[in-house]
Amino acid sequence: MLRKAATVAHHLSALDALSGARFTKAHATGNDFVMLSDPDGSLEITPGAVRALCDRHQGVGGDGLIRAVPARLAAETRQLLEEEDQLSDAEVEMLWFMDYWNADGSVAEMCGNGVRAFANFLISEGLVELAEGEELPLVTRAGMRTVRRVPEGYAIGMGIWSFIDPELAQANASDSLVIAQGLTDPRPALSISLGNPHTVVALPEEEVLEALELHAAPQVDPVPPQGTNVEFVVPSDPLVVDGEGQVRMRVHERGVGETLSCGTGACAAAAAVRVWAAEDGVDTWTVQVPGGEVRVRFLARQDGAEDVELSGPAENVFAGTLA
Repeated sequence: MLRKAATVAHHLSALDALSGARFTKAHATGNDFVMLSDPDGSLEITPGAVRALCDRHQGVGGDGLIRAVPARLAAETRQLLEEEDQLSDAEVEMLWFMDYWNADGSVAEMCGNGVRAFANFLISEGLVELAEGEELPLVTRAGMRTVRRVPEGYAIGMGIWSFIDPELAQANASDSLVIAQGLTDPRPALSISLGNPHTVVALPEEEVLEALELHAAPQVDPVPPQGTNVEFVVPSDPLVVDGEGQVRMRVHERGVGETLSCGTGACAAAAAVRVWAAEDGVDTWTVQVPGGEVRVRFLARQDGAEDVELSGPAENVFAGTLA
């Protein structure tokens, strides 16, 4: 629901090419985004423009920027669409690409909360229709994703989760050490990919989690090749309640800083706790983040891998025009 309209003026020349463009501010469990609709592929998005728009003092403010553009018009999707040879021309014509940028102007492969906000934005803009129970395919830099409308918001097919260093992960249940402000000693961690990289650290109690200072990037050794998002988790006690695992999490997002939520991070956190706690039989996990609550489901595949589904709310906050 749009609660107010705003016109945002910014003196930085980086925004000149976007003058007059409409924007929407949106969030999904507190992970917030500047949303732009670009149905004809004409908007010029630059790192400088992203930084200016996401600036919380002189811009709209957000953890990232998401541009909605038809997949057939986005250079980033050409190879992917060629590989998806089962799609008909009519299906390709209907696909939308989630052009996601971190607040620092870097591009990111995937954002689970961003996908929910993206789907909700497409619906609110009248670009797609999606009734409860129906599914919508979307394109991200990490590949095709499917969104289903559910009573609590949107459920996203996140793809397969995997270890970034399978050999170390399977031998030690960890592959790196992490140090952050608020921790006296390095902590063992497990790095997991969901199309983008995550490094998960278990903490013994909520007081330690609360004491962390996550504005500065934690040090990860060794760091995954593309950098990493770092999640700090406290498993609940008891861990499983009514058949669902319970985890609390805070996160430092690569290229952003601490955010109120991270969708792919919540999936990685649940996957790591399953590894550590040997709770493979528990397929549904509730992850508490500072911005709310999301649910993660693990779905077995015939090849032995697991697909991951993330569900939770998303909403538009306000809309305006760039002056």
